[in-house]
Amino acid sequence: MNFILYSDVNDGSISQSLGRPEYSYYFVLKAYRPVLESLGRVHVVQTPGEVDRLYHELQLTGEDCLFLSFTPPQKTPTDLDCPTLCVVAWEFDSIPHEYWDNDPHQDWSRTLGRHGRVITLSSHTARAVRRVLGENFPVLVLPTPLWERFDAVRADYPAVPVNAGTPLQIKGCIIDSRVLGLSADGLIAPLIEEAPQPVVEAVVVEAPVVEAAPPLTARRRLFIAKHYLREWYRALVGGEWRRPLFISKHYVREGYREGLRDLVPERLRALMAGERAPEPAPPVELPPPLPVPVPVPAAEAEHPQASLPATDQLVELQVDGVVYVSVFNPDDGRKNWHQLITAFCWAMRDTEDATLVLKMTQSDLSSYYVEVLTLLSQLSPFSCRVVALHGYLDDEQFARLYGAASFYVNASRCEGLCLPLMEFMACGKPAIAPLHTAMLDYIDEDVAFVVKSSQEPAIWPQDSRILFRTLRHRPDWGSLKTAYQDSYRLAKENPAGYQAMSQAAAARMQQYSSFASVQGRLRGFLKLPAPSAADGPSSLAVAGNA
Repeated sequence: MNFILYSDVNDGSISQSLGRPEYSYYFVLKAYRPVLESLGRVHVVQTPGEVDRLYHELQLTGEDCLFLSFTPPQKTPTDLDCPTLCVVAWEFDSIPHEYWDNDPHQDWSRTLGRHGRVITLSSHTARAVRRVLGENFPVLVLPTPLWERFDAVRADYPAVPVNAGTPLQIKGCIIDSRVLGLSADGLIAPLIEEAPQPVVEAVVVEAPVVEAAPPLTARRRLFIAKHYLREWYRALVGGEWRRPLFISKHYVREGYREGLRDLVPERLRALMAGERAPEPAPPVELPPPLPVPVPVPAAEAEHPQASLPATDQLVELQVDGVVYVSVFNPDDGRKNWHQLITAFCWAMRDTEDATLVLKMTQSDLSSYYVEVLTLLSQLSPFSCRVVALHGYLDDEQFARLYGAASFYVNASRCEGLCLPLMEFMACGKPAIAPLHTAMLDYIDEDVAFVVKSSQEPAIWPQDSRILFRTLRHRPDWGSLKTAYQDSYRLAKENPAGYQAMSQAAAARMQQYSSFASVQGRLRGFLKLPAPSAADGPSSLAVAGNA
């Protein structure tokens, strides 16, 4: 059997693709590849357009082929000659079963129905597919195999409840609440583009010159007289004989004012109006003209909050005490990371040896830097420690992070699989996590402090109509805070209880995601003969790096 694999993200584009919704498919492909290599030959293509060409070449030699698309169904072709199978990671309670923007590919039921079967990463996704396509639709639930990849980490870093001190190095930058000097009085305001303050230059503007109207000529006077005489005549002819005196007085008065008044001496005009002649007014001295401000462009000063720390240097820190770790993309609203931080700081605000380490899988520091500092400033003062790691951790440093953790924390609203949570559990780290979506397959009270949650309306992320068509979950903040406090007490006061939970977490991942179990399920679903020799898994592939 030949397996043709494709993902939107590949080895060359992963560093620029971190944070994209599809980037996790890259890690799923890498995790599946050793299993597929144990069942047949693997070919990785750069575009879906290469699939049929390769398929026809292999068909000429009598070899079977299967195209595995590690992309969302709306981006997977339905018109290929090669048999196609989607690998779907999905975290909502229903799959898109209608389309929008005049694009039928948005209807997943149409795509998956044409393929005839599907691989999902969790039982939750399988139920969502069968809810639309029927209970008998062929679905394989296949988590990524990762148990064997962490043999070395488990050997080098045995799980301990309280960390005596672990140094970490990262190429990037570190946001550390202990060295920031946080204060609610120094809240970071969001960067707002404002017009620079103008430099005012005084410019004298002369007062406008008002010119007197030119004197009336005899021709102009005759025109005015004719106008009022004509209007007077039209009014009389038009049936206004009931008021002839009023009309005559009106037009005589207006004709005088506009055509003759300036010819009458001023004193006579006053007598005719029954008034005293006005005294000549004294000359009025006008004030000097005021300067009018004229804006002059000035050099725009850099906004102080726009300055970001350098991200191209190797920096180091040491973590100790009870260490909580979470790996996520801060631009992913599903991760609910504001509650993750606020609940920790509230639960541990008087606890100096509690540390929360956040590994950010986002390459753009500016997209969350101000937001994190603002949140920590709002929560200050607190005695616990919050550390955000931005940048690249190599395999050795990521292994140190696995070893440094006492617990892994997940506060998500929904999950398609959550590789980082599974990886830390495979290293023997108990979890704090809600019991919903993909985590239903491997989380319970034996391996985690379970966070309560309830359902709420949600939209399909790719739906441009932004309509509520599905559900996700809302973790309870109070339950998350209590989970922090209970886990801290376990680590400090009950080491034996911690070790029992650690061993249960590791055993759960061995059962759920070992190479042999995943290989057997895939071979049975594809109806393949047993291989002559099982190859081992490949080297460590980190899902949470940046």
